[in-house]
Amino acid sequence: MLIIMYVLDATDRRILSALDADSRATIQAIAFDLGLARGTVHSRLERLQKSGALRAHSLRLDPRSLGWPLRAHITAEVNQEEFELMLAGLERIPEIIECVAVSGQSDLSIEIVARDADDVYRITQNIMQCRGVLRTATSIVLRELISRRQHQLL
Repeated sequence: MLIIMYVLDATDRRILSALDADSRATIQAIAFDLGLARGTVHSRLERLQKSGALRAHSLRLDPRSLGWPLRAHITAEVNQEEFELMLAGLERIPEIIECVAVSGQSDLSIEIVARDADDVYRITQNIMQCRGVLRTATSIVLRELISRRQHQLL
C-alpha cells in the first residue's frame, strides 16, 4: 500500500479524535458534535482514507473475542532470493495478522493469533514450510501491558 504523506491540520485532528473515541460515529454525528459541515467531514475522511492515514475498521477487532485468545511474535530469517514466493506463502496463512520487514538479526517480524500453544506450534510449522524461510524464533505474548494506541499522536 502506497502511503502518501498527509499533513494533518486542526480540523483533521478533531475529526480523527472523534472517530477514535467512537469508531461507529456517523459523519452526520461527527459534523454536529464538532460544529462542522457534513460535506467537510465527508471530504476530510475520504482524503484521509485515500492517503492511508485512516485505516480499515477491521483493525479494531479484538481477536480474543473471535476465539483467538493467544498472540505470538515470530522472527524469521529468510533467503532474500525467494522473498516474493515466501511472502505469497505467508499471505495464505490466515492466523498471521501482521508481517513487517525489520533490521537487525532477523528479516521479518510476524504477529500471529492462535487458539492455544499447540496452535502456535502448527502455525509456526506452516511458516517454516514457506519457501525461503530459513529459521524462526517464537515468543508468546503473556500479557498486554499497553494496548495498541495512537490517539496520543493526534
